[in-house]
Amino acid sequence: MFTGIVEELGEVTAVETLDDACRFRLRGPVVTQGVKHGDSIAVNGVCLTVVDHEGDEFTADVMAETLNRSSLGALKAGSRVNLERPMAVGERLGGHIVQGHVDGTGEILERKPSEHWEIVKISLPADLTRYVVEKGSITVDGISLTVVDAGPDHFTVSLIPTTLDLTTLGHKQPGDPVNLEVDVIAKYVERMLGDRAQGATR
Repeated sequence: MFTGIVEELGEVTAVETLDDACRFRLRGPVVTQGVKHGDSIAVNGVCLTVVDHEGDEFTADVMAETLNRSSLGALKAGSRVNLERPMAVGERLGGHIVQGHVDGTGEILERKPSEHWEIVKISLPADLTRYVVEKGSITVDGISLTVVDAGPDHFTVSLIPTTLDLTTLGHKQPGDPVNLEVDVIAKYVERMLGDRAQGATR
């Protein structure tokens, strides 16, 4: 479980392409502190398992399902990535509940800078629209953000200078893909209401 508060902006140092998967080597001095084989680290919002580690680098395998559902397949050596370790029990939940299970990908459509923040417009897959509401939470590339405006096929977020400086969203441009994870609470509520409606019609 994660919070969507990115700990550091890491870097992909190598990509090994396999038959139906990829192995990434990533550098992250903060997230590799005390890391062990089998630990989880969120990479651009995708929960990955540490296979090996040495110094400030770690490797993680990504299967075809993850590559197809996320933007990780577009990463290459030199790509910057958002990194976050799992939340420890008893710590503050600074963002919102993030599973690291990407629901789909969007695309940066537009950036509107202003003096103290920047509005970013992102496309939204049709099957995720019902989970995104104004002032609700959404995870973009592993970053916990608040939805400013929710449209039928897009949403906007407002980014403060810290987010622009310390995450991938400070560098991505229109046309670039981003990983999206909607609020898991919304999905559970939908399922429970659906079950209740089905029970009422029996």
